Amino acid sequence: MGNADDAPLLVTLRRDVERSLLRARNGLKYLAGLDRPTVGATPKDMVWQRGKTRLWRYRSDDVRYAPPVVLVHSLISRSYILDLRPGNSLVEFLRGRGFDVFLVDWGVPDETDAANTLETYVDQHLPAAIEQVVAVSGREAVTLVGYCLGGILAALAVAGHADLPVRNLATIAAPVDFDRFGGMFALFRSGRLDPRDVIDDSGNVPPEVLLNFFRVLKPTMPLVNYANLWQNLWNDEFLDGYQAMGQWTHDHIPFPGRCFEQVVDLFSHRNVLVEGVVPLGGRRVSLAEVTCPVLSVVAERDHIVPVEAGAPLAAVTGSTDVEEVRIPAGHVALMAGRQAAKVTHPRISDWLERHSS
Repeated sequence: MGNADDAPLLVTLRRDVERSLLRARNGLKYLAGLDRPTVGATPKDMVWQRGKTRLWRYRSDDVRYAPPVVLVHSLISRSYILDLRPGNSLVEFLRGRGFDVFLVDWGVPDETDAANTLETYVDQHLPAAIEQVVAVSGREAVTLVGYCLGGILAALAVAGHADLPVRNLATIAAPVDFDRFGGMFALFRSGRLDPRDVIDDSGNVPPEVLLNFFRVLKPTMPLVNYANLWQNLWNDEFLDGYQAMGQWTHDHIPFPGRCFEQVVDLFSHRNVLVEGVVPLGGRRVSLAEVTCPVLSVVAERDHIVPVEAGAPLAAVTGSTDVEEVRIPAGHVALMAGRQAAKVTHPRISDWLERHSS
């Protein structure tokens, strides 16, 4: 007959054996590429398109807030990070809180997009998409929410078009002070690397160049990720999230070559965003012209857009209603990690509710 003191030990042993069996099962499934999680699953309809750019509207029978929320993604990756998977999706969260949610998806560039410039997105596609949102929603204005470089595109569109019907602007991990960047941008600043050196025969920057750039910024990240995977391989929910995040992280797309040259020249060499004045389309676009309410969300553990690189955005706008939110997360985890559904998404939604009717 066993001692009562042995009961906790037996429970621990039983748990460890069960987890070992689950690790073996999940490890085989992971290596075989089985049971890949579904990403970007929130039901939606395409309501407008220009070139590769598409405007999606997410279906909802319970819209309680106006204006509509227009999500503006970056140019360097696929937009499903904003709708990663059920239970961990900014799109799903905002829709569940009663917002009419749209997404501007820039698509996957090819050689026909190599000549696209910042003006292509800031002066043409984004304003046209916003006008379409106004038309199909029946509302008078929109709220723009931009992630990463999408936040800068959104801010420049608002600053450069005084008549654009934008009521609020929110940016998430948006890069501003490029002097704070290391890696490839440090090479560009020093003159050791020319942007044309990383443009391929299609006229674009191939996705593997950008992927390697992010790896160089934090070379130990893959080891840390694999260690976390091993520790949690028994957990089906963790494995689904890990696979979804890993799929997106390696799913980069080409960057239009001409636009990339502009980004390097204006943002890296000249660092114009810090001063708040950007030459675009033969004019000078001043971020001081952004006078609507502004939310700036910054990731405190961001190794891609360091906190000191993202924080200056709120200071260069002309808004008198500015709020900065700092969240202890990394660049991607801010939107799709364990903190996202618990902290990031509610903080964004709360601000949107206070600035909506």
